[in-house]
Amino acid sequence: MSVRRVNPSLSIPLRIAAAQACSVPGDVARNVQTHLVLAQAAAHRGVQLLVFPELSLTGYELPLLAGHVLDAGHAALAPLRQAAHHLGMTLVVGGPAAPAMAGGLPAIGAWVLGADGSVALYRKRHLHGSEEQFASAGDEDAQVRVLAGEATGLAICADATHPEHAHAAAMAGAALYASGALISEKGYGPESAQLQGYARDHTMGVLVANHGGPSGGYVSVGRSAFWAPGGRLVVAAPGASTCLVLATRGPDAVWSGEVVALEALA
Repeated sequence: MSVRRVNPSLSIPLRIAAAQACSVPGDVARNVQTHLVLAQAAAHRGVQLLVFPELSLTGYELPLLAGHVLDAGHAALAPLRQAAHHLGMTLVVGGPAAPAMAGGLPAIGAWVLGADGSVALYRKRHLHGSEEQFASAGDEDAQVRVLAGEATGLAICADATHPEHAHAAAMAGAALYASGALISEKGYGPESAQLQGYARDHTMGVLVANHGGPSGGYVSVGRSAFWAPGGRLVVAAPGASTCLVLATRGPDAVWSGEVVALEALA
């Protein structure tokens, strides 16, 4: 989807957030409930766009992908769709999806649940490591959608380690680049440097939502974050925990941030 880039109006505030949370392996129903609580907490703080980590609905459990493939009408997504509509917020949640090509392995998806009741899907474009044994790659070099009034390029974890992915999103009009991820302590340094570089080089805001605890055999570092257009780090979670990482663009176009701890969900 190509979107002509428009500079945001200085008079239109925007509040976005990363939902840094822990997922129970394979327990979609329980994870949905966690998503709903986080969405309610975000709505209470005026969030318009809430992004969850990679495979947040199942956990990063690659062998379980085939058993949890979702579609737009799936019962598991119904309460989240209703919440998005009721709260007037766009949710981006991670879950398996049908492949881009019939007959292939499942895709690692980012499900976009709009405040208007719409459902859209972005499939991870760049797989890495053992993912290729369990998943198939998406076929879009970039997907840019207008979310909460902002042209937003969607990414899933390893997508953001490929500079051509962020470049394609910027060329397609993205003013915001939003990634759901699972990043470990070892990977966080180089990957966060790349994300900051995209904010600087493409003059777009960059939001990453990381897992709040271990998943799929990986130990997440947490530290979900937002970099403002130009590359300034606005806010980052201090570590691995359950929290909301909020970024707000005020009427003066200056970004500010806040971390809201939600330890009761950990």
